[in-house]
Amino acid sequence: MKFVSTRKKAPKVSASEAILQGLAPDGGLYVPESFPSLSHLNVHEISSYPELAYEVLAPFFEDDPLKDDLAQICMDAFNFPVPLVPLRGEEMVLELYHGPTAAFKDFGARFLAASMEKILEKQHRKLTILVATSGDTGGAVAAAFAGRKGIDVKVLFPKGRVSKRQQTQLTCWGGNIEAYEVDGNFDDCQKMVKDAFMDQEIATKWGLSSANSINLGRLLPQSVYYVYASHLYYQATGKKPTFIIPSGNVGNSCGAYWALSMGAPIERIVLSVNENKTIPDYLFSGNYEKRPSVATLANAMDVGAPSNMERLFDLYPDIDTMRKMVSSWSVDDETIRKTIKEVYDESGYIMCPHTATGERVRRDQFSGKPTIVISTAHPAKFEQVVEPLLNTEVPIPENLKQLLDKKTSFKQVGKEYRELFE
Repeated sequence: MKFVSTRKKAPKVSASEAILQGLAPDGGLYVPESFPSLSHLNVHEISSYPELAYEVLAPFFEDDPLKDDLAQICMDAFNFPVPLVPLRGEEMVLELYHGPTAAFKDFGARFLAASMEKILEKQHRKLTILVATSGDTGGAVAAAFAGRKGIDVKVLFPKGRVSKRQQTQLTCWGGNIEAYEVDGNFDDCQKMVKDAFMDQEIATKWGLSSANSINLGRLLPQSVYYVYASHLYYQATGKKPTFIIPSGNVGNSCGAYWALSMGAPIERIVLSVNENKTIPDYLFSGNYEKRPSVATLANAMDVGAPSNMERLFDLYPDIDTMRKMVSSWSVDDETIRKTIKEVYDESGYIMCPHTATGERVRRDQFSGKPTIVISTAHPAKFEQVVEPLLNTEVPIPENLKQLLDKKTSFKQVGKEYRELFE
């Protein structure tokens, strides 16, 4: 299969080429030339999540250098549980936080790291990964790439905009991982990464690539758990679920739309956002306007200019189609707090602030209907928000505890991308 740029000015490339490049040469994002059908998939005969991942992803890697390595990559990357948890009635939660850094980003980051290491090994090359993070991405990427051969990583995070535990996960690695605290917001971090890529001299000299959700190698594996959960739900209930997805840079949501495009049994896809209302405002007005991000309790979703909207525009190019396929609601900080407490008081279930935006949208718009809220991070990563609300301590999972005990180091920089290469 070949992949094309959303801006249609770059040559078609293979999956491996798209993964190494990150951003297309014309500044666009790589998308499949077409989507394979899942009609061949017999979920009843599949024994494990890694096996399902291989079956879903294999058509994207036909005639690709990674074709023969794909099964092993899936085994290595997805070696943790993916539980679909009943909450009440036909309402469920898909917990995506059981990986090494307790966030859904582990799926994409681990697949991408394993893929890149294999490709570089075959080509006898080295790369420098640039990644901007609003919270969880950087930690997942750092954990996935730590110690990988032929790859150095530069992680950019906004000063004062990530939780203490998130920052520890970004800065505890050393070795081939360098962390940078940027004197700005996430959008500034993201702009620095894009500017560095567009500087041909630096991009060539350092062999730049990306591990953000703009990278195809992050997004393809994120489509798998939507295939997985929708089939599980359909088998259990005979109904297609509506997915409600806490959304920031829209990579996770885009994975769901790609799963839908392949034929996964999905009724509808809904994006919950915090007070960064770029998407719901666009759906209301028909005018898409990027804007500065606003700081909220759900900080990993503090994105005013979501990069992966470019992929959704590629799927649904006119506003009428977009409105038919995409729904979005905004949830403010006060309501996030209220929802975390409400769910805990009812059931004892503890949610992180991001997951709470999805649960609020479910309760307000889809109460009692066949729905799956995506739980994006373990609540222990946001103890400063969650614990005072619930008047209880959130147990720290062992995988997270191990990281929090490490020493940390990072460099402070401004908003100029050249500072990253001094």
